[in-house]
Amino acid sequence: MDISLDLIYVPSEDIVARVIEDELIIVPLTAGIGDADDNLYSLNETGKSIWLHLDGKKTLRGITAELVEEFSETQTVIENDVLGLIEELAQRKMVVVIQK
Repeated sequence: MDISLDLIYVPSEDIVARVIEDELIIVPLTAGIGDADDNLYSLNETGKSIWLHLDGKKTLRGITAELVEEFSETQTVIENDVLGLIEELAQRKMVVVIQK
């Protein structure tokens, strides 16, 4: 799966995500989302920040630039985190690309 920093990703309509006690929980609503063994997913602080930036307006490159400002980490580290998480979520059909 090709994940590009120049594309815009949004959460899938087949999931529900909620922040509960500072933890982001993702619940698949349909079969075929995520893993058969897991019904709930949670994201760490970095993953939660990436998820909350998926607003349908910014490319992953734009999100990366904002996160570099938010966290005291290098562009490369943040970029790798963003690409890694989005690739995993896309494979699990939890995020989708929107065309602009």
